[in-house]
Amino acid sequence: MTSEIPTSVSDPTNAKILAVSEDLISGFQREPFQLIAEKSGVPLETVIERIRAMLESGIIRRVRQTMLATKLAHGALVAWKVPEEKLNATFDFMAKDDPFSGHVVIRSTDREVSGSDYRLWTTLKVPVGESLDFHATKLLELTGATEYLLMPANGVFALGVGHVRRKTMLPGEKSPEPAVMMTTVPADLTDEEWTILLELKEELTVDEICANPWDKRAENAGVSLDRFCEVAESLNDKKVVGRFSTFLEHVKPSSTGERVTRFNGLFHWAVPKGREMEAGGEVGRHYCMTHAYWREGGPQFGDVNIMGVMHGTEKPKVLEHKAAIDKHLKEAGIPVSYTNVFWGGRSEIKPSEISPKVYKEFHEKYA
Repeated sequence: MTSEIPTSVSDPTNAKILAVSEDLISGFQREPFQLIAEKSGVPLETVIERIRAMLESGIIRRVRQTMLATKLAHGALVAWKVPEEKLNATFDFMAKDDPFSGHVVIRSTDREVSGSDYRLWTTLKVPVGESLDFHATKLLELTGATEYLLMPANGVFALGVGHVRRKTMLPGEKSPEPAVMMTTVPADLTDEEWTILLELKEELTVDEICANPWDKRAENAGVSLDRFCEVAESLNDKKVVGRFSTFLEHVKPSSTGERVTRFNGLFHWAVPKGREMEAGGEVGRHYCMTHAYWREGGPQFGDVNIMGVMHGTEKPKVLEHKAAIDKHLKEAGIPVSYTNVFWGGRSEIKPSEISPKVYKEFHEKYA
């Protein structure tokens, strides 16, 4: 019985599995659950049973092969100005009706500062060749938002989750070397690669959490399992495939009231022009950062150019981690002219759609 299988994140066996399955299975793997079993030291049968149970109970939000959407679509972080009385309705539209908006978060600041009147934050992707501005302008027409600011990533220094693994990290813990910047130049894919990629990226159903999760996907793509895996592995080489991951429900409490994280802070730093790669490398090397980017916020946000996200269960602890990074930047001789934290409130997280076909259908519907 699934109900008798422990589903708590703090259960020792589940914690072992999640410490690996959240963000340590990189690229496409023919047998991802076997690899989770090997790395966690938990038998394959138990890994499958526990991940299934956690998915069915809502502890795990989704299990899927992620894609590096920066290589497959044009993307940006978007800050929206929305009148307070229209904020929740606009949030609902972005979260439920726009497949191209991914993370949808209402944010606030501890004090009124540059940019604190931009309350709604989303990630936005559109297929290569389409316009982010065009889509964002359409969203202005369809919602209560009055203004938006697009902040595409010029470089990526950290991109992961690993909430269970990060819970025990101390402020200031970092890798021996600065993070290396990943670029965001789109890859060129063949029709067959697109067919297989679109199959690969969909969430796994409970039944697909098994020793051979790709059998049905290969059948859907109209190719043999060997060919499916071969093409998926070539997508690894093109660096368009991210990690295979079990995504925890880290925003809402579970049915037992357990929370994976309680606070998420979007950190902002403005560093001198020309030193963005250096500063991003120093921020991104800190293990607490789930995301770190070079994005230009412009005068609306104190000319911020380095941004990152950290999650935690206690606000003071999140601020301790940020203070450790601030101190490290100072010691590295990188001046910061502006810094701030935008705290996440109401949130909805879903993968952004990247299919050209779905994009066309959306704009036909709302033309």
